[in-house]
Amino acid sequence: MGDFFQRVVDLEVTGEEAGPLAGRMVDWMVAEGIITREMTKDAMYSLFADLGHEPGPDWARAVADASDPTWLPGPVAVVVGRHHHVGGQGQDVADAATCPRCGTRTVVIDYPQSFEPDEEVWQPFRAGIETWRATGRGDVTCPACAVPVPVTEWEFGPEFDLGALAFDFWGWPPLSVRFLAEFRARLGHRTEEQSGKF
Repeated sequence: MGDFFQRVVDLEVTGEEAGPLAGRMVDWMVAEGIITREMTKDAMYSLFADLGHEPGPDWARAVADASDPTWLPGPVAVVVGRHHHVGGQGQDVADAATCPRCGTRTVVIDYPQSFEPDEEVWQPFRAGIETWRATGRGDVTCPACAVPVPVTEWEFGPEFDLGALAFDFWGWPPLSVRFLAEFRARLGHRTEEQSGKF
């Protein structure tokens, strides 16, 4: 079975700004009745958070379809800190990375020939991510154009994102287009959405 999640990752917020912005987002969702300030460990599977906010009395305002009376959403985790976020399950590496300077796509997992990452190809990205996580800045030199590029500027494709702030909605019906648009506007940064199963 497993548990499904929807995630919104802020791609631009700095590590220093993430905590205050998370607080403002929580205040807004509490005021709207979407979540409460009550925290729970139940049905919480986020890698970088142990507790999540329980859904509020008006949680249905955030979803596209709340017509199933038996559907009770799970907690919402607020993940503060520089992390890599992956959708789905089982894989912890990006399939590929595209240089924002020259547009060259570096293949990390050569589907369908292989379902495992080429560790030699992925190693510079892993090192850049670890440096960014520790310091807020990490570069990866493009193998094609030889330009050092901040790891946060590389395009990793779907279901792999770097960010200092993310929100995991566990077991919720699909979030509505309207809610996601307001959510992004209130964050004020570029975002990515992920969904998957734990």
